[in-house]
Amino acid sequence: MPTFGRDRKETEKRIGHTSQLGGLRLHTLAEGRAAGTRAVDFRTASGLDFTVLLDRAMDISEARYKGMSLCWRSPAGDAAPAFYEAEASGWLRTFCGGLMTTCGLTQSGPPHTDEGEALGLHGRISTTPAERVSVREEWEREVLVMEVSGVVREARLFGPGLEMHRRVSARSDSAGLVVRDHIVNAGARPAPVMLLYHINTGFPLLDDASELVLPSSKSEPRDAEAADGAEKWAEMHAPVTGYAEKVYFHTVKPDSDGWVTCALINRGLGDGVGLRLRYRLEELPFLTQWKMLGDREYVLGIEPGNCKPIGRAAAREAGELVELAAGEEIDTGFEIAVVEGEEGLEGLVQEATAG
Repeated sequence: MPTFGRDRKETEKRIGHTSQLGGLRLHTLAEGRAAGTRAVDFRTASGLDFTVLLDRAMDISEARYKGMSLCWRSPAGDAAPAFYEAEASGWLRTFCGGLMTTCGLTQSGPPHTDEGEALGLHGRISTTPAERVSVREEWEREVLVMEVSGVVREARLFGPGLEMHRRVSARSDSAGLVVRDHIVNAGARPAPVMLLYHINTGFPLLDDASELVLPSSKSEPRDAEAADGAEKWAEMHAPVTGYAEKVYFHTVKPDSDGWVTCALINRGLGDGVGLRLRYRLEELPFLTQWKMLGDREYVLGIEPGNCKPIGRAAAREAGELVELAAGEEIDTGFEIAVVEGEEGLEGLVQEATAG
């Protein structure tokens, strides 16, 4: 699709540098607990801007569309990997929220002990720096494409030897991004893989009038707290003092091509704005909803994964734990895009309920 209605040849006549159409900027955060953290800013001509933290598993922290935040940000803010606390729920002290935090790679869920190993909340991969980082910013036919890639490893002697080859990309003409992960067991023995994409939507996209749209055929509350009002899992409301989180495990139906589409829609925001999440069910068979509508803790998590975030021991007991043999590989990932306007939102609702 031509950028601003011009093909590449005509566009290049009108610009002195491709930064007029968007681009990448590499930098290092310099303040507070985030000091020293490598980052890459993506900027598109369509108004989507987001930041990839290279030293935090190439996760996505801030994300904005035309200056409007798309995500919730934790009071912990950005933090360098050195501040990670592996024990119990120490993960929360360096959880920035952001558009996407990776949970895994060998544990996702509450702290517990599995086969004699003490495991903290949601694993350690999100606090691991990327290696072999490369960036690319070049024309592909009529569109400027921006991409950063790297390798994030979770490995130890006599233990797992997993490598996550991650690629994050965006196009100058699109208000969207793509994350693709290639996970390899480069170790000497089988290794468990629990991968969950913790996608955190927030104000102003998330507000009283917002609605979650999923191709859900079954919704299972995690506990008694979630069971109370479970029939209203798709409805949002104003922040509530003392709100206790509600977690739901959804069984979702893909479309005829195997894709699952989820959406958070706010028709009262401007002319209407929606966030679309797409992924392949065969890659990510589980979908978790984290509904946390409390004061200053106002966030809706839409979390596809190859597991439920119930912890490795529980997943093993349920027969749901994925293990990769030495040398085995899997591919996975997701797409996110912003949709605007009544017509666009109606199309998005149809897409999200087409399963």
